[in-house]
Amino acid sequence: MLLRLAYLTVTNVFAALRLLPMSDREKDVEILALRHQLTVLERQLGVDRVKFAPEDRALIAAFLAPLPREMLRRLRLLVQPDTVLRWHRDLMKQCHARSCQPKRPGRPRTVRSIRVLILRLVRENPAWGYRRVHGELATLGIKVAASTVWEILKAEGIDPAPDRSATTWAGFLRSQADALLACDFIETVTLTGQRQYILAVIEQATRRIRILGTTAHPTAHWVSQAARNLAMDLEDAGATVSYMIRDRDAKFPALFDQILGDAGIKVVLSGIRVPRMNSVMERWVQTCRHELLDRTLIWNERHLRHALREFEYHHNGHRPHQAMHQAAPLRAVPEPITDPGRMSRLDIRRHDRLGGVIHEYQHSA
Repeated sequence: MLLRLAYLTVTNVFAALRLLPMSDREKDVEILALRHQLTVLERQLGVDRVKFAPEDRALIAAFLAPLPREMLRRLRLLVQPDTVLRWHRDLMKQCHARSCQPKRPGRPRTVRSIRVLILRLVRENPAWGYRRVHGELATLGIKVAASTVWEILKAEGIDPAPDRSATTWAGFLRSQADALLACDFIETVTLTGQRQYILAVIEQATRRIRILGTTAHPTAHWVSQAARNLAMDLEDAGATVSYMIRDRDAKFPALFDQILGDAGIKVVLSGIRVPRMNSVMERWVQTCRHELLDRTLIWNERHLRHALREFEYHHNGHRPHQAMHQAAPLRAVPEPITDPGRMSRLDIRRHDRLGGVIHEYQHSA
């Protein structure tokens, strides 16, 4: 025991003599490094091999790397001095890589108010895809790309293009769209079980819809009178129409074609089971079912006429159309908002039709 005590005394005396030429900074660094090694050892008591976490390596390398290599060899370290220097080199490489990394290219992030509005539109209208949301934003004068809407919805885990039962039809030749009308019958059933027939006409160029009426008994007299009303309406509006496209439904009497012919409109029949020949009208029929008839409980014929009237106002005066660059038949696309201050203070109000079945969005006054 006395021999061991004498050995320790002599060893510590020489250690004290070694500390004399060291500066206070070097002593502080050594103390901090040794303390951290003790912390690592206390954290891993009972472990055969001490393992340093990445943050431990970074801290020890930051403490000891500035010291001379000779001094590192004299320290009581759990690792070799070369290992500490290697840790320091790796740390410098990571810092250099982060500092030299180029900035992310591309456009600036979308304004938060626009992102919130996009998510609100999708939340309140679950069946809307990113194209429909983009059209509604264009209606409000908010200029963003359709791909931006897609990315925002995808980032939030929302399907940008939800599945629909609608079918997309090819359009007729654009050069003849200004002179084309199309018509068709739509069937629906009221809550009383009565079957109702809706006769509607659409303009190929402007997508303006005209609902000529609804009846439970589409007789030849009723259909012929609807044709007369249409001819007078077109004459009052000054529309120049040359062709009317319709299918071969037996509900259209010969007098229907004759009345339109006297008004200078030639009736063109679509092929049997070829809906693409009347694609624009068929697409509107699907829209009417998807956005109105499938979401509304129709009590009677009077209620049906009221619902169709409201939907006609919405379709012609507000609803954006992709074929018209997000304009409506009776409304042009407003000028985009260019003021950043106004863009950051969007105040959008919702106007409900038919008790909330149809939503329209406008800037508050």
